[in-house]
Amino acid sequence: MNTEADTCRKFVVPRLQAAGWDNAPHAINEQRSFTDGRVIFVGGRARRGRQKRADYILRFSADYPIAVVEAKASYKSGSDGLQQAKDYAEILGLKFAFATNGAEIVEFDFFTGVETLRVDFPTPAELWTRQRTGFGLSDEAAANRLLTPGFPDPAKPLRYYQETAINQALQAVLTGRRRTLLTLCTGAGKTAVAFQIAWRLWSAGWNKRGDFRKPKILFLADRNILVDDPMGKTFAPFGDARFKIENGVVSHGRDIYFAIYQAIARDERRPGLYREYAPDFFDLIIVDECHRGSARDDSSWREILEYFKPAYQLGMTATPLRDDNRDTYAYFGAPLYTYSLAQGIADGFLAPYRVHRVVTDYDAAGWRPGKGELDRFGREIPDDEYHTKDFERVIALRARTEAIARHLTHFLAQTDRF
Repeated sequence: MNTEADTCRKFVVPRLQAAGWDNAPHAINEQRSFTDGRVIFVGGRARRGRQKRADYILRFSADYPIAVVEAKASYKSGSDGLQQAKDYAEILGLKFAFATNGAEIVEFDFFTGVETLRVDFPTPAELWTRQRTGFGLSDEAAANRLLTPGFPDPAKPLRYYQETAINQALQAVLTGRRRTLLTLCTGAGKTAVAFQIAWRLWSAGWNKRGDFRKPKILFLADRNILVDDPMGKTFAPFGDARFKIENGVVSHGRDIYFAIYQAIARDERRPGLYREYAPDFFDLIIVDECHRGSARDDSSWREILEYFKPAYQLGMTATPLRDDNRDTYAYFGAPLYTYSLAQGIADGFLAPYRVHRVVTDYDAAGWRPGKGELDRFGREIPDDEYHTKDFERVIALRARTEAIARHLTHFLAQTDRF
Protein backbone atom coordinates (compact mmCIF):
# COMPACT_ATOMS: atom_id res chain seq x y z
CA MET A 1 0.00 0.00 0.00
CA ASN A 2 1.56 3.25 -1.14
CA THR A 3 1.54 6.25 1.19
CA GLU A 4 1.21 9.82 -0.04
CA ALA A 5 5.01 10.14 0.03
CA ASP A 6 5.26 6.99 -2.10
CA THR A 7 2.76 8.40 -4.58
CA CYS A 8 4.86 11.55 -4.91
CA ARG A 9 8.17 9.73 -5.29
CA LYS A 10 7.14 6.80 -7.48
CA PHE A 11 4.38 8.22 -9.63
CA VAL A 12 3.91 11.99 -9.59
CA VAL A 13 7.46 13.20 -10.16
CA PRO A 14 8.26 10.71 -12.97
CA ARG A 15 5.01 11.56 -14.78
CA LEU A 16 5.58 15.29 -14.42
CA GLN A 17 9.11 14.82 -15.76
CA ALA A 18 7.81 12.75 -18.65
CA ALA A 19 5.41 15.60 -19.52
CA GLY A 20 8.36 18.00 -19.69
CA TRP A 21 7.86 20.02 -16.51
CA ASP A 22 11.42 19.47 -15.32
CA ASN A 23 12.96 20.91 -18.48
CA ALA A 24 14.04 24.58 -18.35
CA PRO A 25 12.55 27.13 -18.45
CA HIS A 26 9.75 25.07 -16.86
CA ALA A 27 10.07 23.96 -13.24
CA ILE A 28 8.50 21.79 -10.56
CA ASN A 29 8.35 23.34 -7.07
CA GLU A 30 7.97 20.38 -4.72
CA GLN A 31 6.52 20.63 -1.20
CA ARG A 32 6.40 24.40 -1.45
CA SER A 33 5.14 26.39 1.56
CA PHE A 34 3.65 29.66 0.41
CA THR A 35 2.53 31.18 3.72
CA ASP A 36 4.43 31.68 6.98
CA GLY A 37 1.65 30.48 9.29
CA ARG A 38 -0.47 32.80 11.42
CA VAL A 39 1.18 34.33 14.48
CA ILE A 40 -0.65 32.98 17.55
CA PHE A 41 -0.11 34.10 21.12
CA VAL A 42 -0.32 31.36 23.75
CA GLY A 43 0.50 32.18 27.36
CA GLY A 44 1.96 35.49 26.29
CA ARG A 45 4.34 33.85 23.82
CA ALA A 46 4.16 33.94 20.07
CA ARG A 47 4.21 30.83 17.93
CA ARG A 48 3.37 30.04 14.32
CA GLY A 49 0.25 28.30 13.10
CA ARG A 50 0.26 25.78 10.26
CA GLN A 51 1.71 26.90 6.94
CA LYS A 52 -0.12 26.33 3.66
CA ARG A 53 1.95 23.93 1.60
CA ALA A 54 1.29 22.68 -1.92
CA ASP A 55 2.64 19.29 -2.96
CA TYR A 56 3.66 20.70 -6.35
CA ILE A 57 3.49 24.08 -8.04
CA LEU A 58 4.16 23.89 -11.78
CA ARG A 59 5.89 26.89 -13.34
CA PHE A 60 5.82 27.59 -17.04
CA SER A 61 8.74 29.96 -16.42
CA ALA A 62 10.61 31.09 -13.32
CA ASP A 63 8.21 33.97 -12.63
CA TYR A 64 5.03 32.43 -13.98
CA PRO A 65 3.33 29.65 -11.98
CA ILE A 66 0.51 28.01 -13.89
CA ALA A 67 -0.86 25.00 -11.95
CA VAL A 68 -0.95 23.21 -8.59
CA VAL A 69 -0.86 19.44 -8.00
CA GLU A 70 -1.98 17.61 -4.85
CA ALA A 71 -1.08 13.96 -4.28
CA LYS A 72 -2.87 11.34 -2.17
CA ALA A 73 -2.05 7.78 -1.11
CA SER A 74 -2.89 5.00 -3.59
CA TYR A 75 -5.70 3.60 -1.42
CA LYS A 76 -7.59 6.91 -1.80
CA SER A 77 -9.45 8.18 -4.84
CA GLY A 78 -7.56 10.47 -7.15
CA SER A 79 -10.23 13.11 -6.64
CA ASP A 80 -9.83 13.15 -2.85
CA GLY A 81 -7.21 15.89 -3.08
CA LEU A 82 -9.00 17.95 -5.71
CA GLN A 83 -10.76 20.34 -3.34
CA GLN A 84 -7.50 21.16 -1.60
CA ALA A 85 -5.82 21.64 -4.98
CA LYS A 86 -8.65 23.97 -6.06
CA ASP A 87 -8.40 25.93 -2.80
CA TYR A 88 -4.66 26.40 -3.22
CA ALA A 89 -5.05 27.31 -6.90
CA GLU A 90 -7.57 30.03 -6.01
CA ILE A 91 -5.28 31.44 -3.31
CA LEU A 92 -2.34 31.44 -5.72
CA GLY A 93 -4.37 32.91 -8.59
CA LEU A 94 -3.87 29.83 -10.79
CA LYS A 95 -6.35 28.47 -13.31
CA PHE A 96 -5.47 24.77 -13.27
CA ALA A 97 -5.63 22.32 -10.36
CA PHE A 98 -4.71 18.62 -10.39
CA ALA A 99 -5.11 15.80 -7.89
CA THR A 100 -3.74 12.27 -8.18
CA ASN A 101 -3.32 9.01 -6.28
CA GLY A 102 -0.66 7.82 -8.70
CA ALA A 103 -3.03 5.76 -10.85
CA GLU A 104 -5.56 8.40 -11.88
CA ILE A 105 -5.22 12.13 -12.45
CA VAL A 106 -8.13 14.55 -12.01
CA GLU A 107 -7.94 18.04 -13.50
CA PHE A 108 -10.04 21.11 -12.78
CA ASP A 109 -10.00 23.99 -15.28
CA PHE A 110 -11.11 27.31 -13.75
CA PHE A 111 -11.62 28.85 -17.19
CA THR A 112 -14.30 26.34 -18.14
CA GLY A 113 -15.36 25.05 -14.73
CA VAL A 114 -14.93 21.49 -16.05
CA GLU A 115 -13.50 18.56 -14.07
CA THR A 116 -11.73 15.95 -16.22
CA LEU A 117 -10.23 12.52 -15.57
CA ARG A 118 -6.86 12.26 -17.35
CA VAL A 119 -4.38 9.50 -18.06
CA ASP A 120 -1.36 11.81 -17.84
CA PHE A 121 -0.34 15.35 -16.97
CA PRO A 122 -0.57 17.99 -19.72
CA THR A 123 2.65 19.25 -21.27
CA PRO A 124 3.76 22.82 -20.53
CA ALA A 125 2.94 23.80 -24.13
CA GLU A 126 -0.63 22.48 -23.82
CA LEU A 127 -1.30 24.26 -20.55
CA TRP A 128 0.25 27.50 -21.82
CA THR A 129 -1.92 27.41 -24.95
CA ARG A 130 -5.04 26.97 -22.82
CA GLN A 131 -3.91 29.72 -20.46
CA ARG A 132 -3.41 32.15 -23.34
CA THR A 133 -6.82 31.28 -24.78
CA GLY A 134 -8.49 31.79 -21.41
CA PHE A 135 -6.93 35.22 -20.94
CA GLY A 136 -7.40 36.31 -24.55
CA LEU A 137 -3.64 36.61 -24.98
CA SER A 138 -3.58 35.87 -28.70
CA ASP A 139 -0.70 38.15 -29.65
CA GLU A 140 2.55 36.17 -29.70
CA ALA A 141 4.73 39.15 -28.79
CA ALA A 142 2.50 40.05 -25.83
CA ALA A 143 2.55 36.45 -24.61
CA ASN A 144 6.34 36.37 -24.75
CA ARG A 145 6.56 39.68 -22.86
CA LEU A 146 4.40 38.25 -20.08
CA LEU A 147 7.11 35.64 -19.51
CA THR A 148 9.93 38.21 -19.23
CA PRO A 149 11.92 37.43 -16.06
CA GLY A 150 11.66 39.73 -13.08
CA PHE A 151 14.65 41.23 -11.28
CA PRO A 152 16.07 38.51 -9.01
CA ASP A 153 16.42 39.29 -5.30
CA PRO A 154 17.49 36.09 -3.47
CA ALA A 155 17.58 37.95 -0.14
CA LYS A 156 13.92 38.94 -0.43
CA PRO A 157 11.98 36.67 -2.79
CA LEU A 158 8.46 37.67 -3.74
CA ARG A 159 5.60 36.36 -1.68
CA TYR A 160 2.86 34.48 -3.50
CA TYR A 161 0.38 37.36 -3.51
CA GLN A 162 3.00 39.79 -4.84
CA GLU A 163 3.76 37.39 -7.69
CA THR A 164 0.03 37.04 -8.38
CA ALA A 165 -0.53 40.81 -8.37
CA ILE A 166 2.43 41.37 -10.71
CA ASN A 167 1.37 38.73 -13.23
CA GLN A 168 -2.27 39.84 -13.22
CA ALA A 169 -1.26 43.48 -13.73
CA LEU A 170 1.05 42.52 -16.60
CA GLN A 171 -1.68 40.41 -18.21
CA ALA A 172 -4.08 43.35 -17.98
CA VAL A 173 -1.61 45.75 -19.61
CA LEU A 174 -0.58 43.32 -22.33
CA THR A 175 -4.21 42.60 -23.23
CA GLY A 176 -4.99 46.31 -23.58
CA ARG A 177 -6.67 47.21 -20.28
CA ARG A 178 -5.90 50.93 -19.89
CA ARG A 179 -6.76 51.47 -16.22
CA THR A 180 -6.15 48.94 -13.50
CA LEU A 181 -6.19 48.93 -9.71
CA LEU A 182 -4.33 46.81 -7.18
CA THR A 183 -5.52 46.88 -3.57
CA LEU A 184 -2.79 45.58 -1.26
CA CYS A 185 -2.90 46.20 2.49
CA THR A 186 -0.30 48.26 4.33
CA GLY A 187 2.86 46.19 4.80
CA ALA A 188 2.17 43.96 1.80
CA GLY A 189 5.04 45.40 -0.24
CA LYS A 190 3.33 47.47 -2.93
CA THR A 191 6.62 49.13 -3.89
CA ALA A 192 8.23 45.78 -4.75
CA VAL A 193 5.18 44.94 -6.86
CA ALA A 194 5.39 48.28 -8.71
CA PHE A 195 9.11 47.79 -9.32
CA GLN A 196 8.75 44.29 -10.76
CA ILE A 197 5.91 45.39 -13.06
CA ALA A 198 8.03 48.28 -14.32
CA TRP A 199 11.15 46.10 -14.62
CA ARG A 200 9.48 43.37 -16.65
CA LEU A 201 7.78 45.77 -19.05
CA TRP A 202 11.01 47.76 -19.41
CA SER A 203 13.13 44.64 -19.91
CA ALA A 204 10.64 43.31 -22.46
CA GLY A 205 10.78 46.53 -24.47
CA TRP A 206 7.00 46.97 -24.20
CA ASN A 207 5.39 50.30 -25.02
CA LYS A 208 1.86 51.34 -25.90
CA ARG A 209 2.60 51.98 -29.58
CA GLY A 210 4.52 48.78 -30.20
CA ASP A 211 7.66 50.69 -31.22
CA PHE A 212 11.11 49.21 -30.81
CA ARG A 213 12.05 51.15 -27.69
CA LYS A 214 11.98 51.04 -23.90
CA PRO A 215 8.81 52.36 -22.24
CA LYS A 216 8.55 55.71 -20.47
CA ILE A 217 7.16 55.03 -16.99
CA LEU A 218 6.06 57.61 -14.40
CA PHE A 219 5.85 56.69 -10.70
CA LEU A 220 3.52 59.24 -9.11
CA ALA A 221 2.68 59.84 -5.44
CA ASP A 222 1.64 62.67 -3.12
CA ARG A 223 4.60 62.77 -0.71
CA ASN A 224 8.35 62.92 -1.26
CA ILE A 225 9.02 59.97 1.04
CA LEU A 226 6.81 57.80 -1.18
CA VAL A 227 8.91 58.78 -4.19
CA ASP A 228 12.44 59.29 -2.86
CA ASP A 229 12.66 56.01 -0.96
CA PRO A 230 11.55 53.77 -3.87
CA MET A 231 13.68 55.72 -6.35
CA GLY A 232 16.82 55.39 -4.21
CA LYS A 233 16.31 51.81 -3.05
CA THR A 234 13.79 49.48 -4.71
CA PHE A 235 14.13 51.01 -8.19
CA ALA A 236 17.95 51.31 -7.95
CA PRO A 237 18.54 48.53 -10.55
CA PHE A 238 17.28 50.96 -13.22
CA GLY A 239 20.43 53.00 -12.66
CA ASP A 240 20.76 56.11 -14.81
CA ALA A 241 17.40 55.46 -16.45
CA ARG A 242 15.81 57.13 -13.38
CA PHE A 243 14.89 60.80 -13.07
CA LYS A 244 12.91 62.79 -10.53
CA ILE A 245 10.85 65.69 -11.84
CA GLU A 246 11.23 68.49 -9.31
CA ASN A 247 12.22 72.14 -8.82
CA GLY A 248 10.90 73.03 -12.26
CA VAL A 249 13.45 70.80 -14.00
CA VAL A 250 12.31 68.27 -16.61
CA SER A 251 14.09 65.69 -18.73
CA HIS A 252 12.91 63.80 -21.79
CA GLY A 253 15.87 61.44 -22.11
CA ARG A 254 15.25 58.97 -19.30
CA ASP A 255 12.90 55.98 -18.97
CA ILE A 256 11.77 55.80 -15.33
CA TYR A 257 10.41 59.06 -13.91
CA PHE A 258 9.37 59.92 -10.38
CA ALA A 259 7.26 62.87 -9.23
CA ILE A 260 4.87 64.09 -6.59
CA TYR A 261 1.65 65.75 -7.71
CA GLN A 262 2.50 69.01 -5.98
CA ALA A 263 5.71 69.40 -8.00
CA ILE A 264 4.05 69.08 -11.39
CA ALA A 265 0.44 70.22 -10.81
CA ARG A 266 -0.82 73.68 -11.72
CA ASP A 267 -1.38 76.29 -9.03
CA GLU A 268 -1.95 80.04 -8.83
CA ARG A 269 1.68 80.70 -9.77
CA ARG A 270 2.25 78.30 -12.68
CA PRO A 271 0.31 76.42 -15.36
CA GLY A 272 1.57 72.96 -14.41
CA LEU A 273 4.97 71.38 -15.03
CA TYR A 274 3.35 68.22 -16.35
CA ARG A 275 2.53 70.12 -19.55
CA GLU A 276 6.23 70.10 -20.40
CA TYR A 277 5.57 66.53 -21.51
CA ALA A 278 3.34 65.60 -24.44
CA PRO A 279 0.11 63.82 -23.47
CA ASP A 280 1.37 60.61 -25.08
CA PHE A 281 4.90 60.84 -23.62
CA PHE A 282 4.40 58.21 -20.91
CA ASP A 283 3.49 54.61 -21.67
CA LEU A 284 2.63 53.67 -18.10
CA ILE A 285 1.81 55.72 -15.00
CA ILE A 286 1.94 53.98 -11.62
CA VAL A 287 -0.03 55.94 -9.03
CA ASP A 288 0.96 55.01 -5.49
CA GLU A 289 -1.58 55.62 -2.69
CA CYS A 290 -4.03 56.56 -5.43
CA HIS A 291 -6.88 56.98 -2.96
CA ARG A 292 -5.35 60.25 -1.74
CA GLY A 293 -7.43 62.51 -3.94
CA SER A 294 -5.82 61.85 -7.33
CA ALA A 295 -9.04 60.51 -8.84
CA ARG A 296 -11.54 62.98 -7.39
CA ASP A 297 -13.49 64.71 -10.14
CA ASP A 298 -12.75 68.15 -8.65
CA SER A 299 -9.08 67.50 -7.92
CA SER A 300 -6.35 69.47 -9.71
CA TRP A 301 -4.36 66.24 -9.50
CA ARG A 302 -7.02 64.46 -11.55
CA GLU A 303 -6.09 66.85 -14.37
CA ILE A 304 -2.70 65.17 -14.57
CA LEU A 305 -4.20 61.72 -15.07
CA GLU A 306 -6.68 63.09 -17.62
CA TYR A 307 -3.91 64.92 -19.47
CA PHE A 308 -1.91 61.69 -19.75
CA LYS A 309 -4.97 59.74 -20.82
CA PRO A 310 -3.11 57.90 -23.64
CA ALA A 311 -0.91 56.21 -21.01
CA TYR A 312 -1.80 52.97 -19.28
CA GLN A 313 -2.55 53.85 -15.66
CA LEU A 314 -2.08 51.53 -12.70
CA GLY A 315 -3.45 52.66 -9.34
CA MET A 316 -2.15 51.15 -6.10
CA THR A 317 -3.85 51.55 -2.73
CA ALA A 318 -4.07 49.92 0.67
CA THR A 319 -7.58 51.25 1.26
CA PRO A 320 -10.62 49.10 0.45
CA LEU A 321 -13.68 50.72 -1.11
CA ARG A 322 -15.48 53.12 1.24
CA ASP A 323 -17.47 56.32 0.98
CA ASP A 324 -14.48 58.68 0.97
CA ASN A 325 -12.62 56.93 -1.87
CA ARG A 326 -15.42 55.95 -4.26
CA ASP A 327 -13.95 58.30 -6.88
CA THR A 328 -10.77 56.20 -6.93
CA TYR A 329 -12.65 52.99 -7.63
CA ALA A 330 -14.91 54.72 -10.15
CA TYR A 331 -11.86 56.01 -12.05
CA PHE A 332 -9.63 52.92 -12.00
CA GLY A 333 -12.39 50.31 -11.88
CA ALA A 334 -12.81 47.26 -9.67
CA PRO A 335 -9.52 45.96 -8.23
CA LEU A 336 -7.67 43.55 -10.47
CA TYR A 337 -6.34 41.87 -7.35
CA THR A 338 -6.96 42.40 -3.63
CA TYR A 339 -4.85 41.27 -0.69
CA SER A 340 -6.46 42.32 2.57
CA LEU A 341 -5.10 42.94 6.05
CA ALA A 342 -7.06 39.93 7.27
CA GLN A 343 -5.36 37.75 4.65
CA GLY A 344 -1.93 39.11 5.60
CA ILE A 345 -2.54 38.26 9.26
CA ALA A 346 -3.99 34.81 8.45
CA ASP A 347 -0.95 34.03 6.25
CA GLY A 348 1.46 35.14 8.96
CA PHE A 349 3.11 37.86 6.88
CA LEU A 350 1.63 40.54 9.15
CA ALA A 351 1.30 40.47 12.92
CA PRO A 352 -2.12 40.47 14.57
CA TYR A 353 -2.91 43.68 16.38
CA ARG A 354 -5.06 45.08 19.15
CA VAL A 355 -6.69 48.47 18.75
CA HIS A 356 -5.75 51.04 21.39
CA ARG A 357 -8.28 53.79 20.94
CA VAL A 358 -7.51 57.33 22.06
CA VAL A 359 -10.44 59.74 22.25
CA THR A 360 -9.74 63.38 23.06
CA ASP A 361 -12.27 66.01 24.03
CA TYR A 362 -12.05 67.35 20.48
CA ASP A 363 -12.94 63.90 19.08
CA ALA A 364 -15.79 63.41 21.51
CA ALA A 365 -17.43 66.83 21.15
CA GLY A 366 -15.96 68.26 17.93
CA TRP A 367 -14.19 71.60 17.55
CA ARG A 368 -15.22 74.92 16.11
CA PRO A 369 -12.92 77.95 15.68
CA GLY A 370 -13.75 81.23 17.35
CA LYS A 371 -14.93 84.08 15.19
CA GLY A 372 -12.01 85.37 13.11
CA GLU A 373 -9.59 82.81 14.58
CA LEU A 374 -6.36 82.50 12.60
CA ASP A 375 -4.08 79.55 11.97
CA ARG A 376 -0.33 79.72 12.64
CA PHE A 377 0.23 81.18 9.18
CA GLY A 378 -2.12 84.07 9.84
CA ARG A 379 -4.97 82.76 7.69
CA GLU A 380 -8.53 82.78 8.92
CA ILE A 381 -9.86 79.31 9.71
CA PRO A 382 -13.13 78.55 7.87
CA ASP A 383 -16.07 78.58 10.26
CA ASP A 384 -17.27 75.01 10.58
CA GLU A 385 -17.61 72.20 13.10
CA TYR A 386 -14.72 69.75 12.78
CA HIS A 387 -14.74 66.12 13.94
CA THR A 388 -12.40 63.10 13.97
CA LYS A 389 -12.83 62.50 10.23
CA ASP A 390 -11.50 66.02 9.58
CA PHE A 391 -8.49 66.01 11.92
CA GLU A 392 -5.12 65.64 10.15
CA ARG A 393 -7.00 65.82 6.85
CA VAL A 394 -8.91 69.09 6.71
CA ILE A 395 -7.47 70.65 9.84
CA ALA A 396 -4.69 69.86 12.32
CA LEU A 397 -4.99 70.81 16.00
CA ARG A 398 -1.49 70.92 17.47
CA ALA A 399 -2.74 70.48 21.06
CA ARG A 400 -4.66 67.34 20.05
CA THR A 401 -1.72 65.89 18.13
CA GLU A 402 0.73 66.51 20.96
CA ALA A 403 -1.65 65.07 23.57
CA ILE A 404 -2.09 61.85 21.56
CA ALA A 405 1.67 61.57 20.96
CA ARG A 406 2.39 61.97 24.70
CA HIS A 407 -0.23 59.36 25.57
CA LEU A 408 1.07 56.82 23.04
CA THR A 409 4.68 57.38 24.10
CA HIS A 410 3.73 56.70 27.71
CA PHE A 411 1.70 53.65 26.68
CA LEU A 412 4.61 52.16 24.70
CA ALA A 413 7.03 52.83 27.54
CA GLN A 414 4.84 50.69 29.84
CA THR A 415 4.91 47.69 27.50
CA ASP A 416 7.57 45.35 26.14
CA ARG A 417 8.15 46.99 22.77
CA PHE A 418 10.58 44.31 21.69
